[in-house]
Amino acid sequence: MTQLLYINALELNKMMSEKVVKLYDIREIDEFQRDHIKNAKNTPLSKLDVQDFSELTTNDNVVFYCQGGNRTKQCEAKLQLLNVDKVLVLDGGIAAWKKHGLSIKENQKAPLPIMRQVQIIAGSLIVLVVILGYSVSPMFFLLSGFVGAGLTFAGISGFCGMANILMLLPYNKKTH
Repeated sequence: MTQLLYINALELNKMMSEKVVKLYDIREIDEFQRDHIKNAKNTPLSKLDVQDFSELTTNDNVVFYCQGGNRTKQCEAKLQLLNVDKVLVLDGGIAAWKKHGLSIKENQKAPLPIMRQVQIIAGSLIVLVVILGYSVSPMFFLLSGFVGAGLTFAGISGFCGMANILMLLPYNKKTH
């Protein structure tokens, strides 16, 4: 079985300057398009399949990372099935990398990740509805319940209607 080791951002940066590293970003495409560590390949967790890494050899220096470390923890069992001696995981993800001021490839023109857009819109709607509920009519509070129910349903089912609508907007269209 493949050995799984965690590495901090400074150790990874040093390693990348000394040897060839195959770096995999398992965040979703919209997150990767916004920013990523230079030379990383995007392999979203939602589509992660061990068969996609058949080109790896046992001695390859393979590193996986996500935003903060949670997604890489979720797929540890899959990573241990890779045909390499060891898999390194960036502890703290790209957030830790940025915290140390290390270089990233950034595209400020890329839209915010869909889930951040959902959070901004849902939060803004709830604040607006509370204001309208107190100043215009208590009936507006029902809309807060609707937004809350939608977010709860999205969390339970994995289907977010607001995210699907936002993906239809022109600035969120995939450009590849």
